[in-house]
Amino acid sequence: MVKREIPGHKEIQRMNWRQMLDHWGILLADGAWGTEIGKRGLAVGECPERWNLEHPDQIKQIASSYLEAGAQIVLTNTFGANRLKLRRFGLADRVEEINRVGVELSREAVNGAALVFASIGPTGEFMKPLGTVTEAEMIEAFAQQVRAFVAAGADGVVVETMMDLAEARCALRAVRDSSDLPAAVCMTFSRGPAGYATIMGITPQQAATELEKAGADLVGANCGTGIEDMIEVIRLMRPVITKPLWAKPNAGVPELVDGKTVFRQTPEEMANHLPALTEAGARVVGGCCGTTPEHIRTMAEKINPLRKNRTPE
Repeated sequence: MVKREIPGHKEIQRMNWRQMLDHWGILLADGAWGTEIGKRGLAVGECPERWNLEHPDQIKQIASSYLEAGAQIVLTNTFGANRLKLRRFGLADRVEEINRVGVELSREAVNGAALVFASIGPTGEFMKPLGTVTEAEMIEAFAQQVRAFVAAGADGVVVETMMDLAEARCALRAVRDSSDLPAAVCMTFSRGPAGYATIMGITPQQAATELEKAGADLVGANCGTGIEDMIEVIRLMRPVITKPLWAKPNAGVPELVDGKTVFRQTPEEMANHLPALTEAGARVVGGCCGTTPEHIRTMAEKINPLRKNRTPE
């Protein structure tokens, strides 16, 4: 099989994220990782990040599939690789290794043809007084990840699926204290009777304002909603900040079918909403739960006419 040339990927080897954004105006990130690992046999309750050590070829394959689909930013299988989560699987002593290998696998897969932004997700713990974890412990849990990202050569960090603004700030603080990497910070919102908010009651406007003030390079939202609701979330964020907005919606609203979570929005249905998402203000777009390489491939085709400098057809 002849490997196709990825439009714009040669230029990426000579650019950082700001230069890329200035050049194209809109950047395409990857899609879901958990969904793809699940397709490859991840058992319910199993630690996805353990696969970095036990199934590295499968993890590289996921990163490669998103590169081939046209992604310019590819993430890593490190979402839950903080000490507070890994200790539940008896892996607290392997934090550095799991995070370092996670970045190395994505870097090997893209081979310089896309940026690698290392993923940080929530710890699943509450800070005092709601929980038992101190702010210092939370920051250090994230800092362990960041130090491994730096050692492995990540191009940036994305803090994602955050619901607690205090935890998001801790993750951002860890990036700032332990590296000079660019940081995107994304919260997860759902629509309720009073409008859009995280489960902790943080509105998109509040999140955007506070995260920009805290020093995030990019601010945005991921997961929680389909692309139609994501358009509204981005519209709420855009007027209150100046930083670029990052948006990775799910492939529609999840449904439970035979005990399994299913996302039914097709690549074409999702991509048809991309012009409205970018018009609302999103500058980095991609997919979260339920999205596949085919979703990203279809997005790449839809995005090209919207860019300042089109990539070659």
